Amino acid sequence: MSVRDFALITLICVIWGMNNVISKIIVSELGVPPLFYAVMRAAVIVAAVAPWLLPMPRPVWRTLALGMLMGGGSFALLFVGLKTATPSASAVVSQLGVPMVTLLSVLVLGERIRWRRGLGIALSLSGVLVVMWDPAGFQASSGLLFVAGSAFSGALGAIMLKQMTDIRPLRFQAWVGFSTLVFCGLLSAIFESGQLGHAMAAGWPFLGLVLFSALCTSVFAHTQYYGLIQRYEANLVAPLTLMAPLFTIALGVLITHDHFDLRMALGSVVALVGVLIIAVRPNRAMPRAVVIHRAPE
Repeated sequence: MSVRDFALITLICVIWGMNNVISKIIVSELGVPPLFYAVMRAAVIVAAVAPWLLPMPRPVWRTLALGMLMGGGSFALLFVGLKTATPSASAVVSQLGVPMVTLLSVLVLGERIRWRRGLGIALSLSGVLVVMWDPAGFQASSGLLFVAGSAFSGALGAIMLKQMTDIRPLRFQAWVGFSTLVFCGLLSAIFESGQLGHAMAAGWPFLGLVLFSALCTSVFAHTQYYGLIQRYEANLVAPLTLMAPLFTIALGVLITHDHFDLRMALGSVVALVGVLIIAVRPNRAMPRAVVIHRAPE
């Protein structure tokens, strides 16, 4: 990998890490309802990439389902989870998407798992459980359960993405944004209230953070990332994306003052080692799906 592209993947991971912290600030400190935040973010994305909405990728039902899974479902659950979970813990738990994609590829695509990736799956799941577990109440954090659900939604979307051909990154972003706008808009109208009032009270900081999250994270970082995985082997790019949760943890401790103790540090190391093992031995059936799933985050 060239120095320029290494610098680019580092910048991408910093942006992804910052996005988790920004989302936490919006839904927790500014008090904006999480589903409404997803709607506003999606609206900016759709406005930026509207020219790529047409022609619509076929089949239509799969495009809409993919958009709802990787956009509406994944973002809605993540932002709801961030209402109570810390960015640091969420960054680790969201790594569940990697072993979930691998396991789903076995069920759907007939992939075979050998002992190394099996070990990686076991380590990643064990590490995440350590991070999720609340030793005081012996219950998993409810916010982190939503983040785990977000990872599963994105993983299922990655499987569906593999079954689609010839879909360009910006067209993919456009339909994920559009599906999120519609799906989360309906959910916000049903389950949330006072959305505009909260947004107006948050003021210009809310607008600025939404623009950063939508334009820098989705339109810029994700599109550049898709370009990298087209130029390089998946098992080269995937390990480098593990910088993203590390940046999230560092920024979370620095900006939102996340609690990060020895238990969480140990769980994070175990989980990321497991993800690394999976990433350097990508699926034969879907060699890019594991790294494509990074998203969101």
